[in-house]
Amino acid sequence: MVIGGTGRVGRRVTQKLDKRGVNVKVASRSGVPPFDWEKPDTWNSGIFTGVKSAYIMFYPEVEWPGASESVGTVARIAADAGVQRLVLLSARNQEEAVLCEDAVTSLPVEWTIVAPASFNQNFDEGVFLEPLRQGVLALPCGDNSDPFIDANDIADVVVAALTEDRHVGQRYELTGPRLWTFAEGVAEIARATGRELRYQPITRDEFADAVVADGAPREFADPLATLISEFFDGRNSSLTDGVERALGRKPRDFADWVAEVAPTGVWKAA
Repeated sequence: MVIGGTGRVGRRVTQKLDKRGVNVKVASRSGVPPFDWEKPDTWNSGIFTGVKSAYIMFYPEVEWPGASESVGTVARIAADAGVQRLVLLSARNQEEAVLCEDAVTSLPVEWTIVAPASFNQNFDEGVFLEPLRQGVLALPCGDNSDPFIDANDIADVVVAALTEDRHVGQRYELTGPRLWTFAEGVAEIARATGRELRYQPITRDEFADAVVADGAPREFADPLATLISEFFDGRNSSLTDGVERALGRKPRDFADWVAEVAPTGVWKAA
């Protein structure tokens, strides 16, 4: 079972499991039966019928206020339904994420925790894409660095954890091979595309106001702004060997990923 099977990591996990010939059920809002984190009436044991292992990705983010209560409830439902192994997509150095991990690891199941750095794919599939098309990526991240990681590396670890016994009881913090500031990351994309792009550091409140101006409700914008400003406040500016421990290889470098993605034209001016 892949909960969040249409997301950036979940989609890749599903595809990789399919290639291995593993029978996969995808739990999503468009699934049959549907699963929706915002609708607890869709969290029922029936979706776990016949499932031996499950990947759990919380929406919108595992760091979101109250995420641990929802994750804990769904994890308990899965365990009670007979699921033997749970793999949780967590986050680095975030209080709510730790509570989510505790909710899973306290259950009588096999478990693996996967806690990655910020995804490369935020730049071409996520919230950073449209600002880059406009030419300016404005974020409340200061000059702090992060070891951006390819979602395919994350998915490879998740697939291994779902299908191999040696990952049971392991917590993997996953990072790319080097640290990047957002100014450096945007400059790398500018070099690869030949465009004039820049990173603009802004405050947490300025970012929240911009999200509201784009049409999002304040009750979404404020927690999002807090989440981003805290995740990139320097607490995660370090490298780990999680990918090497899990897969026996090095993670992909952000610059190599940019060089592959740039020719697709995804970062063309809006």
